[in-house]
Amino acid sequence: MLPTTKNSSYNLSSPFILYLCHTLKINKPKYYKTMAKELELKYGCNPNQKPSRIFMQEGELPIEVLNGRPGYINFLDAFNSWQLVKELKEATGLPAAASFKHVSPAGAAVGIELNDTLKKIYFVNDLPLTPLATAYARARGADRMSSYGDFIALSDTCDEATARLINREVSDGVIAPDYTPEALEILKNKRKGTYNVIKIDPAYRPAPIEHKDVFGITFEQGRNEIRLDESLLTHIPTKSQHFPDEAKRDLIIALITLKYTQSNSVCYVKDGQAIGIGAGQQSRIHCTRLAGNKADIWYLRQHPKVMNLPWVEKIRRADRDNTIDVYISDDHEDVLADGIWQQFFTKKPEVLTREEKRAWLDTMKGVSLGSDAFFPFGDNIERAHKSGVAYIAQTGGSVRDDHGIHWCSFIPSLIILSANCNTDLQI
Repeated sequence: MLPTTKNSSYNLSSPFILYLCHTLKINKPKYYKTMAKELELKYGCNPNQKPSRIFMQEGELPIEVLNGRPGYINFLDAFNSWQLVKELKEATGLPAAASFKHVSPAGAAVGIELNDTLKKIYFVNDLPLTPLATAYARARGADRMSSYGDFIALSDTCDEATARLINREVSDGVIAPDYTPEALEILKNKRKGTYNVIKIDPAYRPAPIEHKDVFGITFEQGRNEIRLDESLLTHIPTKSQHFPDEAKRDLIIALITLKYTQSNSVCYVKDGQAIGIGAGQQSRIHCTRLAGNKADIWYLRQHPKVMNLPWVEKIRRADRDNTIDVYISDDHEDVLADGIWQQFFTKKPEVLTREEKRAWLDTMKGVSLGSDAFFPFGDNIERAHKSGVAYIAQTGGSVRDDHGIHWCSFIPSLIILSANCNTDLQI
């Protein structure tokens, strides 16, 4: 029999192991430790990219694969999201969770208690929630469309409540420092036993110098180990100086999230969770608009008309989430037309008019906005304020900083800060 003890290390996909399992008529073990120098992957970013592996130049991999067979993108999401939640936990002292897709966060949050409205729109009002489960409910719920099929990162030991929440959603896998026996049993049975469950050593620290190969050429740089905490939030050039602790916390969450987001990026945060992330756009205003639109959708989902939509029984989660997004949009007739609405609703809902949406959005207040680089033009500030932004943190250093500060003067309640680093916050 193949041993599967904690000290075991096998390439379970090697021809020899597969042949041995077949010959001896034994099942390939689902649990194995990958504390070895390398782990062979099925393929790279795409099926045609072979061979594929992860490996360490020195020492052993700091992970155990407890179930499943994670792929190349899975590990990129896992390692980036783990860094994010680890840093959020260190900065806030609260359990943290992240929902990652395509090497950028779809959502990130800390474990602040949910009110009844958020429990309902996140579809968790029927579940018992621990602080860690709450963090993931927030991270997943902020942008459910983008989080579909996500990779999950947890800052703390995955408990049963969090595992039950994960089990009911479509995702590719999870990384955490540990799992309770009850949680592990639930997750190992997810997706017909193929769900990816990764355990990472929380004490692992990477080398201070990192490398990346592009086109056969190796790039080298020091890791971005900048500590993002309230000590950065000291330069307040605007007239308004009112800066509550909750805003400081949310701005730090925004800036940390941006470290692990594809640049250009901005992040809207409210009550300890990202509610809109705009990443990878060539123009910063497009990032601001993209993230702002996501923040608007998050808030519009709390509109009474949306919360009281008359759903048909047993509607699929993905269909429900997509229908909400369309109903809120200007293309609402795509789900309200005769012969179509019957697929989703027991009776035809009233249209949520543009005027109603604007009136509702005007009640969103106290949102924080982080940017991974300076805002060169006032249009970013104007767009952000339409989504309730009252606090902005940017790196500063632009020759046009005065222009942004001037724009804030037209919005007396808005505060802009220049974090104490005249550089891009990306890693």
